Amino acid sequence: MTTPRSFLILHGWQNHRPKAHWQHWLADRLTALGHHVTYPGLPDPDDPDLDVWLGELARHLEEPEDTGERVVVAHSASALLWLHAAARGMGQLGRADRVLLVAPPSGSVLARHPEVTAFTPPPLDFTLPGPARLVAGDDDPYCPEGAATLFAEPLGIPADILPGAAHLDLDAGYGPWPAVLSWCLNETVPLTARPAG
Repeated sequence: MTTPRSFLILHGWQNHRPKAHWQHWLADRLTALGHHVTYPGLPDPDDPDLDVWLGELARHLEEPEDTGERVVVAHSASALLWLHAAARGMGQLGRADRVLLVAPPSGSVLARHPEVTAFTPPPLDFTLPGPARLVAGDDDPYCPEGAATLFAEPLGIPADILPGAAHLDLDAGYGPWPAVLSWCLNETVPLTARPAG
């Protein structure tokens, strides 16, 4: 029996946590394996307030956990939320043992959407407080500059760039995604694309 872990799964802009999304699928699988999973609905996902989301992030990280490793999986705007928290020196981030940043969008795209312009990435001139990995599609319409160049390289973190995975969302076919479950259970496993079909 493996030691139970604690997982915090954070959704992005306009994500109302649909059952078919890989994050919902992941939460269900991890729970079934006996892990503690928190998959909160963040306030006002269609018109999010960065400071409110930062407060929610801090609150969830402050919750005491009796389990072992604590892992955060953040998609899209929540990946940027993590970067804003790190840029501000939010101490609670140190309570996470590792984090997966999934498909962070670029500032050039967010600038076209007033609802999320506050989430525009901060200058990446800081060191993340713990181990992190990035995974993104090589054709993400929300990050045309490329996530490896824009995020992974300046942050000095490993990246898995998946061919044809777009924004790693339902529109890209990312319901069940076995590789993200495998990474959650073993951080040495690389992130790969979902099976075809």
